Amino acid sequence: MPASHYVGRFAPSPSGLLHFGSLITAVGSYLQAKSKKGIWLLRIEDIDPVREMPGAATEIQNTLQAYGLQWDNTVIYQSQQSCCYEKILTQLKNLDLTYYCQCTRKNIKRNGRPYLGLCRTKQYGSKNNALRIDLSTLTPLISGFTDKLQGHIPITCTPDFILQRKDKLYAYNLAVVADDIAQGITEVVRGADIINTTGLQLALYQLLHIKAPTYLHLPLAVSAPGIKLSKQNHAKAIKIKNARATLLDALAFLGLDLNKNSAPKTCDEILNWAVKHWSIDKLPKQIEVQI
Repeated sequence: MPASHYVGRFAPSPSGLLHFGSLITAVGSYLQAKSKKGIWLLRIEDIDPVREMPGAATEIQNTLQAYGLQWDNTVIYQSQQSCCYEKILTQLKNLDLTYYCQCTRKNIKRNGRPYLGLCRTKQYGSKNNALRIDLSTLTPLISGFTDKLQGHIPITCTPDFILQRKDKLYAYNLAVVADDIAQGITEVVRGADIINTTGLQLALYQLLHIKAPTYLHLPLAVSAPGIKLSKQNHAKAIKIKNARATLLDALAFLGLDLNKNSAPKTCDEILNWAVKHWSIDKLPKQIEVQI
């Protein structure tokens, strides 16, 4: 490992192809890692096979390489990490920090969000029920965290969240913490659209008595206020044939503006320049940036 001991990652879901917002996260996390002489890992978050787009995982990797974004070490697939997730589930169960829950989203909405721990004392079995973490004994309560870009982020509530769904698929907050621990991630650089999950993940780190990574949430590219570029909003996939121009657009979004006519000719050369000039001080501070 490099002397800086910095380990970052990019963790796309293969529910669709990379769009411009995905590229911003990939480039930002890559530059943050490489500017610190650290390593940059790729993790495919294929934890939900129902939502997975056939062939997307391979296309994502091909696209990253076409843009000069070469990861270090072996690609990790969440679908192959079940033993890691089960280990943490067993640890939490042994500490009496989990319970099974019958509540549906409709029930929770009717009783008022966030989830209020209605099933903590019910002693339901595992059949057709989700497994939740019990945060009622969390001490001290998490009141907030410091984001490298966004500053202090207050946390007003950390509700009991799902660790394993009714269909026995592992939930995102469990998987992402388990994977970041297993890969030794020291800093998480990701989009600000999931900044609200950070408090839940910090709670899990606290209960496991494991030091959490630092966080840097990048601004979101939006087509209009409140409408982010995402697979759900049918954002167009970025093209390999337009890699150089699109990479320059992503760098401009991140505060590194290069003239397209005088910029280096290859993505590798552009990224080498960007690593040398990268600074989070150049990033836009707002959560959303319209493009």
